[in-house]
Amino acid sequence: MMPSKSDLEGWVLDAVRENGGEASVLQVAQSIWRTHEQDLKMSGDLFYTWQYDMRWAAQNLRGAGKLVLSGRNWALK
Repeated sequence: MMPSKSDLEGWVLDAVRENGGEASVLQVAQSIWRTHEQDLKMSGDLFYTWQYDMRWAAQNLRGAGKLVLSGRNWALK
């Protein structure tokens, strides 16, 4: 199944966990690319927007109380 924007919330949480519970936007993007490169390449338009959409996913996670800002990093709550 082709990944969609809704998958990015889980990917962001996984990436932050992978980085010890707190990560910069760059670290999250690197982790997502390392783990999901092939998924992203097959995702159609999401391939061109995933880094922008990743930030919206993080915003949604902050709104849901699952992620907080820690300085310039994202951290698990």
